[in-house]
Amino acid sequence: MSTSDPFLVVDDLTVKFPTEEGQITAVSGLSYSVARGQTLGIVGESGSGKSVSSLAVLGLHDPKRSQITGSIKIGDQEIVGASESTMRALRGNKVSMIFQDALAALHPFYKVGGQLAEAYRAHHHSASKRDARRKAIEMLDRVGIPQPDKRVDDYPHQFSGGMRQRAMIAMGLINDPSLLIADEPTTALDVTVQAQILDLLQDLQAEFDSAVIIITHDLGVIAEMADEVLVMYAGRAVEHGTTKQLLTHPEMPYTWGLLSSVPDVTADTDARLIPIPGNPPSLVNPPSGCAFHPRCTHRDKVPGDLCRTEMPALLPATIGQGHLKRCHLADPVAIYQQEVLPEIAPELVEEN
Repeated sequence: MSTSDPFLVVDDLTVKFPTEEGQITAVSGLSYSVARGQTLGIVGESGSGKSVSSLAVLGLHDPKRSQITGSIKIGDQEIVGASESTMRALRGNKVSMIFQDALAALHPFYKVGGQLAEAYRAHHHSASKRDARRKAIEMLDRVGIPQPDKRVDDYPHQFSGGMRQRAMIAMGLINDPSLLIADEPTTALDVTVQAQILDLLQDLQAEFDSAVIIITHDLGVIAEMADEVLVMYAGRAVEHGTTKQLLTHPEMPYTWGLLSSVPDVTADTDARLIPIPGNPPSLVNPPSGCAFHPRCTHRDKVPGDLCRTEMPALLPATIGQGHLKRCHLADPVAIYQQEVLPEIAPELVEEN
């Protein structure tokens, strides 16, 4: 884990929403921290709580329609329970977010440059419109948009998907935030543009020394970007460690399932992907015990029916300092190496 002081500290965060079907616990007991210059990847299937937890960091949940407990500290400032005026001062300034759908996030009736300039003037009240426009052009240039002095007057629909994503990154970074949250920043982009966007984020992070949270379901993005990885399932953290720990010695069967679902371009072209059986659980009526047990093919290796009756705690893993896992399996390393790895990466078994 990072030795520098964390800029963001999330401690025992729980987010609940009342619905007609009953109360949904979208995030439960989540804790993590991120330091400046560090990248945390949050990974999991849709509905695992990735985006909900990050929206809580920005104070974007309606307090009348949600119940948030625990602690979120940005710097030394507590966010849970903070006033809207406090959050407006932080949002877009100390902490910014790149949303998944840039076309939906950018207003279709206003020019891209005008929206960037507005984001700048919201936190630089003494800046003139001319200064703000100059800053918008500078940021469009820094994220690699050609002819920024001309494209600044274009509307979002006149930008390609990759250029809109770059414009969103420019908006997120226009006030030099200390924390940047990127929610599926490469979704719906072709592979070449995805690589360009990831390279851009890494370059800008190095320049601004920002803490970065990247939310994704793509473990390829995680391998490229993240220093640490937080795996979420059914609103809880189920594994947390360095990227190397998670990719080489995963100890939670759900993480194994995510790894086995990813195509390997270096593998045999006839190799089959191994999907995780079943579907994510209902958050209104979650299963008893470990939330993953209905889909876990290894649950019968645990004596006493613990997987079905008792929620495992998030405890230190077998290998690696700071590596945590939520699982009842007594020896997950042996199971992974002897049963899982031969199926998903036989070439690694042969090398060893």
